[in-house]
Amino acid sequence: MVAVLVHTQADIVVVQGFDYDLTGAALAAFAKLLDAQGLRYPHQFALRPNTGMPTGQDMDGDGRLGGPRDAQGYGAFSGQGGMAVLSRYPVARDAVRDFSGLLWADLPGATLPRTDAGPFPDAKAQAAQRLSSTAHWVVPIDVPQVGRVTLLTYHATPPVFDGPEDRNGQRNADETRFWQVYLDGAFGPAPSDRFVLLGDANLDPAAGDGHKHVMRQLLDDPRLTDTAPTSAGAAATGDTTDTADWDDPYPGNLRADYVLPSADWTVTDSGVVWPAHPDPMADAVVRASRHHLVWVDLAW
Repeated sequence: MVAVLVHTQADIVVVQGFDYDLTGAALAAFAKLLDAQGLRYPHQFALRPNTGMPTGQDMDGDGRLGGPRDAQGYGAFSGQGGMAVLSRYPVARDAVRDFSGLLWADLPGATLPRTDAGPFPDAKAQAAQRLSSTAHWVVPIDVPQVGRVTLLTYHATPPVFDGPEDRNGQRNADETRFWQVYLDGAFGPAPSDRFVLLGDANLDPAAGDGHKHVMRQLLDDPRLTDTAPTSAGAAATGDTTDTADWDDPYPGNLRADYVLPSADWTVTDSGVVWPAHPDPMADAVVRASRHHLVWVDLAW
């Protein structure tokens, strides 16, 4: 991961799958490691995610308590696989909005899992279930000569590893649909300009599992710009816009990761850090993650 970030030299980056700790020690140590490689992020931000957060209930309906799927978001311990923001510019912490505590049932139009017997796994557990499997954050950053830039960021659950009730599939869809509901003003004032929606949606608009129409609707939203970034690595193995590399034959490569600037930005370039061999970065990218870094260059 360090090699990929140093190669990319982003001004602002959201790191997915980064374990959270209360004091931020791990994130500070990671920033120090990057600093030693010449990449300085003086501003780091993370909040407690829902991953591994105990519920005391049987959230997956397997008849047992205390497993990683019984947490608010999948995790063997609280904070496992959270999110973090690294930035060259100051985070306006007093203006951050954290929607990670929003109950799934409180999302307008929520599609909650059911079986013939009723709510899955039961009404009590469903009433306690948060929408965010990891987090939904609105993070304003003050960028010189531009002003306040607002990140809308999240990490959705994979729409698999469930049963016919489609718990994860429906949750994944609503985690992505949240952003259109938010931009519509359902949760108070939302930014109308200079924002960027980015994260791991774990949802391809055309292939793989999940409610693909939800991603298509987001990509078609006129408030956003889909730059449809490509890479040589994706082109060598499948769709040029794929961002994640799973084992073939299924699900194979998918477009799962997105950076969608608001429509008022001027997009000067975009891409996915997924080079093909014999590029010297190819092996480092594969070691870093099956998800590849998506980037967009913006001008105001």
